[in-house]
Order: sequence, then structure tokens, then C-alpha cells
Amino acid sequence: MGDLAPYAVSDGASRGRTIPEPRPVARSEFQRDRDRIVHSTAFRRLEYKTQVFVNHEGDLFRTRLTHSIEVAQIARSIARAMNLNDDLVEAIALAHDLGHTPFGHAGQDALNECMLTHGGFEHNLQSLSIVDRLEERYGAFDGLNLMFETREGILKHCSPAKARELGELGQRFLEGRRPSLEAQICNLADEIAYNNHDIDDGLRSGLLTLEQLEGVSLFARHAAEADAEFPGLSGRRRVHETIRRMIGALVTDLLAESARRIAAAAPQTLEDVRAAPALIAFTEAMQAENRALKAFLRQHLYQHFQVLRMTTKARRIIHDLFDAFVADPRLLPPQYQAMAATGSVERATADYIAGMTDRYSMKEHRRLFSVGEL
Repeated sequence: MGDLAPYAVSDGASRGRTIPEPRPVARSEFQRDRDRIVHSTAFRRLEYKTQVFVNHEGDLFRTRLTHSIEVAQIARSIARAMNLNDDLVEAIALAHDLGHTPFGHAGQDALNECMLTHGGFEHNLQSLSIVDRLEERYGAFDGLNLMFETREGILKHCSPAKARELGELGQRFLEGRRPSLEAQICNLADEIAYNNHDIDDGLRSGLLTLEQLEGVSLFARHAAEADAEFPGLSGRRRVHETIRRMIGALVTDLLAESARRIAAAAPQTLEDVRAAPALIAFTEAMQAENRALKAFLRQHLYQHFQVLRMTTKARRIIHDLFDAFVADPRLLPPQYQAMAATGSVERATADYIAGMTDRYSMKEHRRLFSVGEL
């Protein structure tokens, strides 16, 4: 990491950790955060949590783990090009999905339905709960005791009611202020990664076709570029050549538009960034192409009947598990029984279910509802 821009986050300008600790030796504070995240139980579980396709549907589809790694790669490249803190960016990117439920967005929606009268469920708030209290690794504190700016980057959005509960961390949502540029980068790197790898996985699964994608301008333009450079290229190589060009174009556009916005706002400090409008962004033209791509994926992939069949099963599994554990908390593992006894049985149940992998939740469902399963 070279010289940082004056408005970047640095160790010295950080708001620090909730529980003070001695400075790390031979690494930065944000490298320590990254290392704690990588060694966490929640991070390992991401290997068996869904993006679009459930874990048992194939070994080559993306998981929450591979997605997080892809987001970190894209975000770190952008941060370095902008002289921002790439260690912080990497930590945020690797942690941003720690709180995701099994079965992707279908699981999150189902768990939120279960929790509607008990404070709701939102995966980035759950990611914060994991790093603040649920991970059990250290003698001196619950959670991972991450730096303020890492925690801030994990919390992408938050209702006013929840923000008030979070104190300093939630204050920006009440005041209409922005997080660091590093956090803003991670938000858009996440979008770049999942749109493009969902195209790849959709084609690999056979649920999307190249003919359909030729109607999406962002894909068609870069497929034509690949064809012009490599005439006769076909199959997986043509797909990969197209997608890498799409990612490159999105990153290049983001860098140019962000540089323009930063020059116009002329921030001198991190506090100037927080007070400014969003400074990391795509051009309006690229935003329009991105919206068209998202609409295409929603219609042709996320609402494909084969995907909907699995997500319907997933929602039923989440609802069944939640109802069973809330009706009889003795069915929960001991640590969650203790949480239910001292707090909310519904929240303890949601914490338990959110931490499950796809296959573990299916196995737990069989244990509770199938005769002969233990």
C-alpha cells in the first residue's frame, strides 16, 4: 500500500475498536481485521451457502465464499488505483456476506417473514452481529472486535429505528451522511461481481442461453469485441472473454466517474467524504446498462421455474425450522437455548438458522420432520 489520498481511511485516523487493544506487530490494524475475518467460523461456512444455485446442485457454481473473494479482488484493485486503503476494502469485502442465511435471498426473505413482529431480519445487520457478538474466539471479548470503519462498511443500509440502537455506528443513517470511500467501493464491487458471475452460472446451468443474452447491450457489446479479437472462439472461452471485458468496462467506468466526482467535491479529509454526496459511482449511461442487466437476470434467471422450485422448498425449510424451535426452544443446541433463556427466543432462533449452511439446514429439517433421522 503506497501513499494514501488525504481523504482515505488510515490507522491513525480511525475511530478504533470498541475494546482497545495493543497495536498489531508487522501488520496494519485493517490487516488484522481481515485476518480475523478469514479465520472466523462464519467465513468458512460461506463455502456452503448459496448464491443462486443451492450447494448440492453442482460443484462449479458460485457460493457466498467465492463471491466474497471475487468482490475483494475487484474492490481492492479499484482502491489501489485510487490511492485508498486496500486493506480496509479487503476486510469489508470478505465480511460483507457473513450474515447471509442458507439459500441466498430466498432464505433471507423467509427468515425476515418469520421475524416481522420481532424486529425483522436483514443480512448485513446479521453480519454486524456476527463480528460484534456471535463469533466466539477470543478471551477478552465477544465477536471479532473489528475497527469502526470495517464495521461501518459492513453495514450498508439500516432503518432509523435500528440506527438509533447502534449508537455511533448508526448515526450516519440518521444524519444522511456517507461512509468512507472504501465502503462505497465495496458496495459497487459487490454489484459488479454478482451480476457478472450470475451470467456465468446461468449459462453454465443451462437456464440462460447466449441467444437471450445477445439482447442485453452490456453483454452483446463485449461479446462482439471478443469475437473481433478472437474469430471463431466458442464455448466457455468465449463466455469468459466476454465477462472479463464486462468487468473491465464496469471498473474503468467507475474509476473515471468517481475521479470526476472527487475532483468536483474536492474533499481534503475523511470527514469531507462523509459530508459529501456519494463519490463512488458509475456514469449514468453505465447505470442504465446495469439496470437493464439486472432486469434481465431477474426475469430470466432468478424467476426461472427451476430456480423458483428450489427457492420455494428453501422458504418452507426456513419457516418449518423457525416454527419448531420457537415452539420448543429445547430443540435448539445448548448455546442457543442459553441465548433464548436470557433474551428473545425468536432472535436466538434466527441467529441459529442464519448461521446454517444450505446442506446443514436441510439435514436439520430432516432430523426434525423425517421419521428415522437422528
